[in-house]
Amino acid sequence: MASEQELTEFLKSVDKRAFKRTVYAVRDTDAALDIVQDAMIRLTEKYGDRNAAELPLLFQRILSNATTDWFRRQKVRSAVMTSFHSNDSADPEAEFDLLETLESLDHSAGTESAADSVARAQILQAIEVEVGRLPTRQREAFLMRYWEELDVSETAAVMGCSEGSVKTHCSRAVAALARALKAKGIAP
Repeated sequence: MASEQELTEFLKSVDKRAFKRTVYAVRDTDAALDIVQDAMIRLTEKYGDRNAAELPLLFQRILSNATTDWFRRQKVRSAVMTSFHSNDSADPEAEFDLLETLESLDHSAGTESAADSVARAQILQAIEVEVGRLPTRQREAFLMRYWEELDVSETAAVMGCSEGSVKTHCSRAVAALARALKAKGIAP
């Protein structure tokens, strides 16, 4: 049985990676925050009594299911809202708070030159875009293996597929990313 401290430490260790993985999937930061928070709450409420060693796989499975549920809800909302779409009016005076935007920027550039910082940010953005373009199962396998650092058997358990499928998805994802990044002039 995991202690409260072990559960807390586990959740702290996975929160950023889980968020990034979910952002890749749903492409909406607010929704990703909600999904990750819901997954953490479900883990705590329903599986907090499990052994600490079981938590990583349980959490990955809960997070995957929560993401799938979000897509299902979006599909229903989209169908319902299309009938109301014609009645919507755009607000030309949408509020924009410059100070809020500036405060959200990270001011920890350190000694890195502006050119290096921009180049690094552009490469990271290109990588994120290409990861986001991967087919769902390839992206899921890739992120679990290389972002979450799960092994093949753990990834297979979370994804509900064979270890061979995980290897295939990862191999195809890596090849697709390499081709796309090479086409953009980004080489290892």
